[in-house]
Amino acid sequence: MAPQEIKFERFKALHFQEGAFVIANPWDAGSARILAAAGFEALATTSAGYAFSAGKRDSFATLSQSEILTNAQAIVGATDLPVSADLEDGFGDLPEACADTVIKACSIGLVGGSIEDATGDQNQPIFDLVQSVERIRAAAEAAKNRSFFLTARAENYLWGRADLKDTIRRLQAFSEAGADVLYAPGLPDITAIKTVCEEVDKPVNVVMGLGSPSYCVQELAEVGVRRISVGGSFARAASGALRRAAQEVMNCGTFNYALDAIPDAELAGLMNQDKIENRR
Repeated sequence: MAPQEIKFERFKALHFQEGAFVIANPWDAGSARILAAAGFEALATTSAGYAFSAGKRDSFATLSQSEILTNAQAIVGATDLPVSADLEDGFGDLPEACADTVIKACSIGLVGGSIEDATGDQNQPIFDLVQSVERIRAAAEAAKNRSFFLTARAENYLWGRADLKDTIRRLQAFSEAGADVLYAPGLPDITAIKTVCEEVDKPVNVVMGLGSPSYCVQELAEVGVRRISVGGSFARAASGALRRAAQEVMNCGTFNYALDAIPDAELAGLMNQDKIENRR
């Protein structure tokens, strides 16, 4: 079995074991190595985390398919863990764009990825149901016979559409269209999360770290969640630590932040040790 197939089978199996697992979200190769060393069993890219590191907003207008996949490829190459990717809206309105994105994602070693139904247009933020389903169907067809586990995202709650019935209807339709994992970020509470898990027939991903409310792994597992991601919250936590360190230096003239920093030797030991022949 090829290495990518082995990673795919490991990744798939995580969704059907007892309880829930946490898939951590690195934003570059270095953070991927740190998270792998922390003991996570799988990783997923974060478009938000990457955007922050590149000095951009997380939006369809600022992030291209090429740079998202280049970032994902660096994360794939940084560890031996299975890596799934935040593939945003599939980088195009048409079903063919979603299929193309999945094929390219497979080609760089990703074993999974998510396609969302958000349009990026504030006046009409969510694709209509028929188009949303066709986009997921095309992505699922592209993933067929490839080592790729497809996540379908219903984005209602991130765009001010607090409609649980429509969200569930979309997730059910995405499942029928061939999605392997179902994901509705921003659900309001544990009751809504439980309802989603009860109403769909595929593993459910829930994101934590966006803000309140927050639930522990055990609480989420007890209501049927299979996978828990953290989105861009690890990247924001790192940015928060950077800002606190900067404010301490500027406001107090002290450097106590260094007491909480990972020691240089330890961090260096987690990074790539390969030397390059030609550095010019």
